[in-house]
Amino acid sequence: MIRRTATPVLALPALVLLAAWAGPPLCGQPAPPPDLDAYVRGVMERFQVPGLSVAIVKDGRVVTARGYGVRRMGSAERVDERTLFGIASNTKLFTATALGTLVDEGKLEWDAPVVRYLPWFQMYDAWVTRELTVRDLLVHRSGLGLGAGDLMFWPPTTFTRRELAERLRFMPPATSFRSAYAYDNVLYAVAGEVVAAASGMPWEEFVATRILAPAGMKGSDVRLHHPDSVSNAATTHGVVEGVLQPVTPYLGDIVNPAGGIFSNAEDMARWMIVQLDSGRVSPDQRIFSAGTTRELWRPVTPMPVGDPPSELAPLRRHFNFYALGLNVQDYRGRRILTHTGGLPGYVSRVAMVPELKLGVTVLTNQESGEAFNAIVHRVLDYYLGAEPFDWPAAYAVVKARGDAEVAAFEASQSTERDRTSRPSLPLDRYAGTYRDAWYGDVLLAREGDGLLIRFSRSPSLVGDLEHWQYDTFLVRWRARELRADAFITFSLNPDGSIERALMKPASPTVDFSYDFQDLLLRPVGR
Repeated sequence: MIRRTATPVLALPALVLLAAWAGPPLCGQPAPPPDLDAYVRGVMERFQVPGLSVAIVKDGRVVTARGYGVRRMGSAERVDERTLFGIASNTKLFTATALGTLVDEGKLEWDAPVVRYLPWFQMYDAWVTRELTVRDLLVHRSGLGLGAGDLMFWPPTTFTRRELAERLRFMPPATSFRSAYAYDNVLYAVAGEVVAAASGMPWEEFVATRILAPAGMKGSDVRLHHPDSVSNAATTHGVVEGVLQPVTPYLGDIVNPAGGIFSNAEDMARWMIVQLDSGRVSPDQRIFSAGTTRELWRPVTPMPVGDPPSELAPLRRHFNFYALGLNVQDYRGRRILTHTGGLPGYVSRVAMVPELKLGVTVLTNQESGEAFNAIVHRVLDYYLGAEPFDWPAAYAVVKARGDAEVAAFEASQSTERDRTSRPSLPLDRYAGTYRDAWYGDVLLAREGDGLLIRFSRSPSLVGDLEHWQYDTFLVRWRARELRADAFITFSLNPDGSIERALMKPASPTVDFSYDFQDLLLRPVGR
């Protein structure tokens, strides 16, 4: 998800000079892989990707930045190097970089507590509140569970960024502080509030004027826009109930610091060059210092290192860490810095090899990680001199097996349910308002012969309850492109009243940002 808006320019002479520099030329040597065009088109056909763009940089120059396919399926409008895509979580490095520039200026310290800059900030545990540092906001080790709190922004809600940050005090941890890796988005929203507090301007304004402008990223924005409102933007696509189709884009500012940048191949090439050259944007100007580069790239949180599927044997790793807005891992004996991003209809990947001053970005308008990975690995292999490997075929096999496993799991769930069981209570007794401490109110009401569920702060989370078994119902969202059906199970008190309701995703394919499992819903006023 990504959006944009015009932002005022800082009245600082040095920044004016930086903004005037247009960035590196968009051509150079060495040449890209000779078969790149045919390879990319083959990947797109295999994985049903209507359009994508690729940027490659090497030794401080742009090797290629170009588009492939169409912006919208069935349309003749071509993707080019300036077609905009949501880069989603590839935004996180921009937020980490923004904090780094403020550290360079003496306005922040990486290891100072967040409450020094946001005195109102609280986590669930008072000790964690005191100890959580600016660095901790970026490295996924706070103790929150995977995607915890994402329902406050995903799908789009009426919460503000400040409200999201304030409600973290109601979210119990899943693990102890700094003991385990669990990816989160909400603390990057808090990081955006730290940028605002330390700089005196909103995250959007700071990133637009202090990073995008001096980097020469003239086509990029700090907010997502509907593709139909932009002259050259890719339409979002996804597979909904087995059919590839356009899907509604994510539009919401609340977590821009975690996933809100809208960019293109041309600008992402410039961004990679800046990162690989330690913040330098011209011979005598930098956005950030070499010291900040070391901090951004330094491994912090260990991540699991497991064996890949046998078909993807070249992906076997020896180390895997999260740094500041980046994964640090090895690939074919080289250290790579990488991250992926995902929003409805947009997925992307950035990968950089610092020792070779090599970078590659793939932006797509369909939710196929197999596609962007197959392209990224082909490019890396070419410059690393690796033996040819059929990445598209390998990813196709792994995907087919995964799809079959999901289908088998969902079939077994349906087969094993007790279809003869009945709810413990009349349906009217389940209706009412339920409240979760961090999310707020969820409403259940009778509608016709059934029950309707409505999340009070999430306009698209409206669904019908179908009895599954006993006191468990299947929630089928009316917006089918959410692809996030869930179970809701009611627990009763000894007197037959409802004590609480718990939810969980109904399928392993549900995106982790639908963190229904983190809700503890209790009836209100009964």
